[in-house]
Amino acid sequence: MRAPRRTALLRVTALTGAAAVALALPAGAASADDLPPAPPRPQALPAQPAAAPGPAAPAAPAGQRVYVTTVRLADGSVAKVYKRGPGRFEADVHAGSTRLDTLVTRGGKPAHGQHNGLHVVLQPNGTVTSWVEGARPRPEPRAERSVRVDLPGGRIGKLVDGPKGKRVEISTFDGKRVATVDRKHPSVFDDGWTYKLVQDGSRVKFVVIDGRGGGDSWVYDFAGRLVEQYTAETAPQAPGAKP
Repeated sequence: MRAPRRTALLRVTALTGAAAVALALPAGAASADDLPPAPPRPQALPAQPAAAPGPAAPAAPAGQRVYVTTVRLADGSVAKVYKRGPGRFEADVHAGSTRLDTLVTRGGKPAHGQHNGLHVVLQPNGTVTSWVEGARPRPEPRAERSVRVDLPGGRIGKLVDGPKGKRVEISTFDGKRVATVDRKHPSVFDDGWTYKLVQDGSRVKFVVIDGRGGGDSWVYDFAGRLVEQYTAETAPQAPGAKP
């Protein structure tokens, strides 16, 4: 009669283990047999080759038009002058809102145009000349140019070249006007220094002379360059004289 009792005990033990497993699962959890199959793992894609670089962006076009000035022509029309690059200019000739012509200098040579008796010449330096047939050419008024130079003796010289001729305005470093030399007053003396304009052939030069220091002199052109410099000779001292 012992064999049947043993079999019953084993059944109770097996049921107790199954119940323990069921209690260990959280509420609402499904068994492994009830879960949907896991999605397939994505496969790694092969490395793609780098894209080839595209064509370089085009550089900004060289020789762009830069507006310079507008010139009134002999018949009342106008020429708008533009610069294209070193030594190259263009001029659009306008009568009201109508563009009559465009002149372009090339190879350092002037450009010429005409319309209904109006003649226009554009020079390689950008100046414009115009005239009507039977009349003399009327040149464009020359613009005034100036350059600043630090002069010996602690002064400033403004060398001016314009339609009224050449002149030099002399001032202190703090801007106080000292003197002006021009065609009417070609020589000025101030505080021991002499400032003068000198005609050298076809050129006009500006000369500064140190009267207090023995007569040394400096010569400038109207581009502001020091072109000549002279040191005054000192007289020999007598034997035994103190220096």
